[in-house]
Amino acid sequence: METDRAPLARQTAGLAGRPVLALAASCHPGPSTAVTVLVTVLAVAAGHSAGSCAGLAAAVLTGQLSVGWCNDAFDARRDAAAGRPKPVATGAVSPRTVWAAAHTALALCVPLSLMCGSLAGTVHLAGVGAAWAYNLRLKATMWSWLPYAAGFASLPAFVTLSSGAHAWPPWWVVVAGALLGVGAHLADTVPDIPSDLAVGVRGLPHRLGASGTRRVLPVPLVAATAALALGPPGPLPAAGAVALTTAAATALAGAALSRTHAKAPFAAAVAVATVDVALLLAQGSRIT
Repeated sequence: METDRAPLARQTAGLAGRPVLALAASCHPGPSTAVTVLVTVLAVAAGHSAGSCAGLAAAVLTGQLSVGWCNDAFDARRDAAAGRPKPVATGAVSPRTVWAAAHTALALCVPLSLMCGSLAGTVHLAGVGAAWAYNLRLKATMWSWLPYAAGFASLPAFVTLSSGAHAWPPWWVVVAGALLGVGAHLADTVPDIPSDLAVGVRGLPHRLGASGTRRVLPVPLVAATAALALGPPGPLPAAGAVALTTAAATALAGAALSRTHAKAPFAAAVAVATVDVALLLAQGSRIT
Protein backbone atom coordinates (compact mmCIF):
# COMPACT_ATOMS: atom_id res chain seq x y z
CA MET A 1 0.00 0.00 0.00
CA GLU A 2 2.86 2.36 0.75
CA THR A 3 4.14 1.89 -2.80
CA ASP A 4 0.72 2.80 -4.18
CA ARG A 5 0.63 5.95 -2.09
CA ALA A 6 4.11 7.13 -3.05
CA PRO A 7 3.14 8.98 -6.26
CA LEU A 8 0.24 10.70 -4.49
CA ALA A 9 2.51 11.63 -1.59
CA ARG A 10 4.99 13.27 -3.98
CA GLN A 11 2.16 15.16 -5.71
CA THR A 12 0.78 16.37 -2.36
CA ALA A 13 4.22 17.49 -1.22
CA GLY A 14 4.42 19.62 -4.35
CA LEU A 15 1.22 21.43 -3.32
CA ALA A 16 2.77 22.95 -0.19
CA GLY A 17 2.42 26.72 -0.38
CA ARG A 18 -0.02 26.42 -3.29
CA PRO A 19 -3.46 26.51 -1.64
CA VAL A 20 -5.35 27.03 -4.90
CA LEU A 21 -3.82 23.93 -6.46
CA ALA A 22 -4.30 22.02 -3.22
CA LEU A 23 -7.96 23.02 -3.18
CA ALA A 24 -8.37 21.84 -6.77
CA ALA A 25 -6.74 18.51 -5.90
CA SER A 26 -9.17 18.07 -2.99
CA CYS A 27 -12.30 18.02 -5.16
CA HIS A 28 -11.66 14.46 -6.40
CA PRO A 29 -11.08 15.79 -9.93
CA GLY A 30 -11.04 12.37 -11.62
CA PRO A 31 -14.47 11.15 -10.47
CA SER A 32 -15.96 14.65 -10.74
CA THR A 33 -14.86 14.92 -14.36
CA ALA A 34 -15.91 11.36 -15.19
CA VAL A 35 -19.45 11.78 -13.85
CA THR A 36 -19.87 15.14 -15.59
CA VAL A 37 -18.72 13.68 -18.91
CA LEU A 38 -21.04 10.69 -18.42
CA VAL A 39 -24.09 12.91 -17.94
CA THR A 40 -23.13 15.11 -20.89
CA VAL A 41 -22.86 12.06 -23.13
CA LEU A 42 -26.24 10.82 -21.89
CA ALA A 43 -27.72 14.24 -22.63
CA VAL A 44 -26.39 14.11 -26.19
CA ALA A 45 -27.85 10.60 -26.57
CA ALA A 46 -31.21 11.87 -25.30
CA GLY A 47 -31.26 14.62 -27.93
CA HIS A 48 -30.63 17.68 -25.74
CA SER A 49 -29.54 20.91 -27.39
CA ALA A 50 -26.03 22.25 -26.88
CA GLY A 51 -27.28 24.80 -24.37
CA SER A 52 -29.22 22.19 -22.44
CA CYS A 53 -26.19 19.88 -22.36
CA ALA A 54 -24.09 22.73 -20.98
CA GLY A 55 -26.68 23.46 -18.29
CA LEU A 56 -26.83 19.82 -17.22
CA ALA A 57 -23.04 19.59 -17.17
CA ALA A 58 -22.74 22.72 -15.01
CA ALA A 59 -25.28 21.42 -12.52
CA VAL A 60 -23.63 18.02 -12.27
CA LEU A 61 -20.11 19.46 -12.05
CA THR A 62 -20.98 21.80 -9.17
CA GLY A 63 -22.73 18.95 -7.39
CA GLN A 64 -19.73 16.66 -7.81
CA LEU A 65 -17.32 19.37 -6.67
CA SER A 66 -19.39 19.92 -3.53
CA VAL A 67 -19.36 16.19 -2.77
CA GLY A 68 -15.62 15.84 -3.33
CA TRP A 69 -14.72 18.82 -1.17
CA CYS A 70 -17.17 17.74 1.55
CA ASN A 71 -15.56 14.30 1.59
CA ASP A 72 -12.01 15.57 2.04
CA ALA A 73 -12.95 18.25 4.58
CA PHE A 74 -15.01 15.90 6.75
CA ASP A 75 -12.44 13.09 6.58
CA ALA A 76 -9.38 15.29 7.20
CA ARG A 77 -8.58 13.87 10.64
CA ARG A 78 -9.46 10.32 9.60
CA ASP A 79 -7.26 10.58 6.50
CA ALA A 80 -4.38 11.97 8.54
CA ALA A 81 -4.70 9.13 11.06
CA ALA A 82 -4.73 6.60 8.23
CA GLY A 83 -1.65 8.17 6.65
CA ARG A 84 -3.37 9.16 3.43
CA PRO A 85 -1.41 11.97 1.75
CA LYS A 86 -4.44 14.06 0.80
CA PRO A 87 -4.04 17.86 0.61
CA VAL A 88 -6.35 18.60 3.56
CA ALA A 89 -4.91 15.81 5.71
CA THR A 90 -1.34 17.02 5.14
CA GLY A 91 -2.13 20.69 5.76
CA ALA A 92 -1.61 21.85 2.16
CA VAL A 93 -5.02 23.50 2.41
CA SER A 94 -7.13 24.12 5.50
CA PRO A 95 -10.37 22.24 6.24
CA ARG A 96 -12.11 25.60 6.65
CA THR A 97 -11.20 26.58 3.08
CA VAL A 98 -12.36 23.25 1.70
CA TRP A 99 -15.63 23.43 3.64
CA ALA A 100 -16.22 26.92 2.22
CA ALA A 101 -15.61 25.60 -1.29
CA ALA A 102 -17.98 22.67 -0.69
CA HIS A 103 -20.80 24.90 0.50
CA THR A 104 -20.24 27.40 -2.31
CA ALA A 105 -20.40 24.64 -4.93
CA LEU A 106 -23.55 23.25 -3.31
CA ALA A 107 -25.14 26.70 -3.29
CA LEU A 108 -24.43 27.02 -7.02
CA CYS A 109 -25.70 23.51 -7.70
CA VAL A 110 -29.20 24.28 -6.40
CA PRO A 111 -30.21 26.98 -8.92
CA LEU A 112 -28.29 25.33 -11.75
CA SER A 113 -30.17 22.07 -11.15
CA LEU A 114 -33.59 23.74 -10.86
CA MET A 115 -32.95 25.70 -14.05
CA CYS A 116 -33.08 22.32 -15.82
CA GLY A 117 -36.66 21.86 -14.61
CA SER A 118 -38.22 21.69 -11.16
CA LEU A 119 -38.73 17.90 -11.07
CA ALA A 120 -35.44 17.15 -12.84
CA GLY A 121 -33.58 19.51 -10.52
CA THR A 122 -35.19 18.02 -7.43
CA VAL A 123 -34.16 14.53 -8.52
CA HIS A 124 -30.58 15.63 -9.10
CA LEU A 125 -30.40 17.47 -5.78
CA ALA A 126 -31.72 14.34 -4.05
CA GLY A 127 -28.79 12.44 -5.56
CA VAL A 128 -26.33 15.08 -4.40
CA GLY A 129 -27.93 15.02 -0.97
CA ALA A 130 -27.47 11.26 -0.83
CA ALA A 131 -23.77 11.72 -1.58
CA TRP A 132 -23.44 14.25 1.25
CA ALA A 133 -25.23 11.80 3.55
CA TYR A 134 -22.63 9.19 2.58
CA ASN A 135 -19.79 11.54 3.49
CA LEU A 136 -21.26 12.69 6.77
CA ARG A 137 -22.76 9.47 8.13
CA LEU A 138 -23.56 6.48 5.93
CA LYS A 139 -19.98 5.80 4.81
CA ALA A 140 -19.26 4.08 8.11
CA THR A 141 -22.43 1.95 8.17
CA MET A 142 -23.72 -1.15 6.39
CA TRP A 143 -25.81 1.22 4.24
CA SER A 144 -22.75 2.75 2.61
CA TRP A 145 -23.82 1.37 -0.80
CA LEU A 146 -27.22 3.11 -0.76
CA PRO A 147 -26.09 6.71 -1.52
CA TYR A 148 -24.06 5.45 -4.48
CA ALA A 149 -27.05 3.53 -5.81
CA ALA A 150 -29.36 6.52 -5.36
CA GLY A 151 -26.88 9.01 -6.76
CA PHE A 152 -26.07 7.06 -9.91
CA ALA A 153 -29.73 6.18 -10.49
CA SER A 154 -30.65 9.86 -10.30
CA LEU A 155 -28.33 10.85 -13.17
CA PRO A 156 -30.27 9.32 -16.11
CA ALA A 157 -33.51 10.56 -14.54
CA PHE A 158 -32.03 14.08 -14.37
CA VAL A 159 -31.19 13.86 -18.07
CA THR A 160 -34.54 12.58 -19.31
CA LEU A 161 -36.74 14.65 -16.99
CA SER A 162 -35.02 17.82 -18.21
CA SER A 163 -35.66 16.93 -21.85
CA GLY A 164 -38.57 18.26 -23.87
CA ALA A 165 -40.59 15.12 -23.10
CA HIS A 166 -40.05 15.52 -19.33
CA ALA A 167 -40.22 11.72 -19.07
CA TRP A 168 -38.77 9.29 -16.60
CA PRO A 169 -36.16 6.97 -18.12
CA PRO A 170 -37.03 3.30 -18.64
CA TRP A 171 -36.72 1.13 -15.54
CA TRP A 172 -33.74 -0.72 -16.93
CA VAL A 173 -31.73 2.49 -17.27
CA VAL A 174 -32.42 3.45 -13.64
CA VAL A 175 -31.60 -0.07 -12.42
CA ALA A 176 -28.37 -0.07 -14.42
CA GLY A 177 -27.39 3.28 -12.91
CA ALA A 178 -28.02 2.03 -9.38
CA LEU A 179 -26.04 -1.18 -9.96
CA LEU A 180 -23.17 0.73 -11.50
CA GLY A 181 -23.15 2.99 -8.45
CA VAL A 182 -22.87 0.00 -6.11
CA GLY A 183 -20.03 -1.37 -8.21
CA ALA A 184 -18.24 1.98 -8.15
CA HIS A 185 -18.53 2.08 -4.35
CA LEU A 186 -17.05 -1.38 -3.94
CA ALA A 187 -14.27 -0.72 -6.44
CA ASP A 188 -13.32 2.65 -4.94
CA THR A 189 -13.18 1.26 -1.41
CA VAL A 190 -11.10 -1.90 -1.96
CA PRO A 191 -7.65 -0.23 -1.64
CA ASP A 192 -8.61 1.57 1.58
CA ILE A 193 -10.30 -1.26 3.51
CA PRO A 194 -7.37 -1.96 5.91
CA SER A 195 -6.72 1.71 6.74
CA ASP A 196 -10.45 2.46 7.01
CA LEU A 197 -10.93 -0.37 9.50
CA ALA A 198 -8.06 1.03 11.56
CA VAL A 199 -9.95 4.31 12.06
CA GLY A 200 -13.35 2.75 12.71
CA VAL A 201 -15.03 2.84 9.28
CA ARG A 202 -17.25 -0.21 8.75
CA GLY A 203 -19.20 0.24 5.55
CA LEU A 204 -20.48 -2.66 3.46
CA PRO A 205 -17.11 -3.37 1.76
CA HIS A 206 -15.34 -3.38 5.13
CA ARG A 207 -17.84 -5.90 6.48
CA LEU A 208 -17.30 -8.09 3.42
CA GLY A 209 -13.54 -7.79 3.77
CA ALA A 210 -11.06 -7.20 0.97
CA SER A 211 -11.30 -10.72 -0.47
CA GLY A 212 -15.09 -10.79 -0.13
CA THR A 213 -15.42 -7.43 -1.86
CA ARG A 214 -13.21 -8.62 -4.73
CA ARG A 215 -15.46 -11.65 -5.21
CA VAL A 216 -18.68 -9.62 -5.10
CA LEU A 217 -17.46 -6.67 -7.19
CA PRO A 218 -18.05 -8.13 -10.68
CA VAL A 219 -21.70 -8.91 -9.86
CA PRO A 220 -23.17 -5.36 -9.82
CA LEU A 221 -20.92 -4.22 -12.68
CA VAL A 222 -21.97 -7.04 -15.01
CA ALA A 223 -25.58 -6.83 -13.82
CA ALA A 224 -25.65 -3.15 -14.83
CA THR A 225 -24.60 -4.02 -18.36
CA ALA A 226 -27.08 -6.92 -18.41
CA ALA A 227 -29.91 -4.54 -17.49
CA LEU A 228 -29.00 -2.25 -20.39
CA ALA A 229 -28.60 -5.12 -22.84
CA LEU A 230 -31.61 -7.20 -21.85
CA GLY A 231 -33.99 -4.53 -20.56
CA PRO A 232 -35.21 -3.06 -23.87
CA PRO A 233 -37.98 -5.05 -25.56
CA GLY A 234 -37.02 -7.32 -28.42
CA PRO A 235 -34.21 -9.81 -29.01
CA LEU A 236 -30.72 -9.19 -27.66
CA PRO A 237 -28.87 -7.09 -30.27
CA ALA A 238 -25.31 -7.86 -31.30
CA ALA A 239 -24.09 -4.70 -29.53
CA GLY A 240 -25.68 -5.93 -26.30
CA ALA A 241 -23.98 -9.31 -26.54
CA VAL A 242 -20.60 -7.71 -27.17
CA ALA A 243 -21.12 -5.26 -24.30
CA LEU A 244 -22.04 -8.08 -21.89
CA THR A 245 -19.00 -10.14 -22.84
CA THR A 246 -16.68 -7.14 -22.58
CA ALA A 247 -18.10 -6.01 -19.24
CA ALA A 248 -17.82 -9.48 -17.73
CA ALA A 249 -14.20 -9.91 -18.86
CA THR A 250 -13.25 -6.42 -17.65
CA ALA A 251 -14.93 -6.73 -14.25
CA LEU A 252 -13.39 -10.14 -13.58
CA ALA A 253 -9.95 -8.92 -14.66
CA GLY A 254 -10.20 -5.91 -12.37
CA ALA A 255 -11.13 -8.08 -9.41
CA ALA A 256 -8.34 -10.55 -10.14
CA LEU A 257 -5.68 -7.85 -10.53
CA SER A 258 -6.72 -6.02 -7.36
CA ARG A 259 -4.37 -8.14 -5.22
CA THR A 260 -1.31 -6.66 -6.92
CA HIS A 261 -2.72 -3.43 -8.38
CA ALA A 262 -4.81 -1.49 -5.86
CA LYS A 263 -6.47 0.74 -8.46
CA ALA A 264 -7.39 -2.09 -10.85
CA PRO A 265 -10.98 -2.48 -9.55
CA PHE A 266 -11.74 1.22 -9.98
CA ALA A 267 -10.18 1.23 -13.45
CA ALA A 268 -12.35 -1.77 -14.33
CA ALA A 269 -15.45 0.01 -13.02
CA VAL A 270 -14.67 3.03 -15.21
CA ALA A 271 -14.13 0.75 -18.20
CA VAL A 272 -17.47 -1.01 -17.62
CA ALA A 273 -19.18 2.36 -17.28
CA THR A 274 -17.66 3.34 -20.63
CA VAL A 275 -19.03 0.16 -22.17
CA ASP A 276 -22.45 0.96 -20.71
CA VAL A 277 -22.42 4.49 -22.10
CA ALA A 278 -21.46 3.14 -25.52
CA LEU A 279 -24.38 0.72 -25.33
CA LEU A 280 -26.73 3.56 -24.39
CA LEU A 281 -25.48 5.60 -27.32
CA ALA A 282 -26.15 2.64 -29.60
CA GLN A 283 -29.71 2.52 -28.29
CA GLY A 284 -30.19 6.24 -28.90
CA SER A 285 -33.70 7.52 -28.17
CA ARG A 286 -34.60 4.36 -26.22
CA ILE A 287 -33.26 5.99 -23.04
CA THR A 288 -36.10 8.55 -23.05
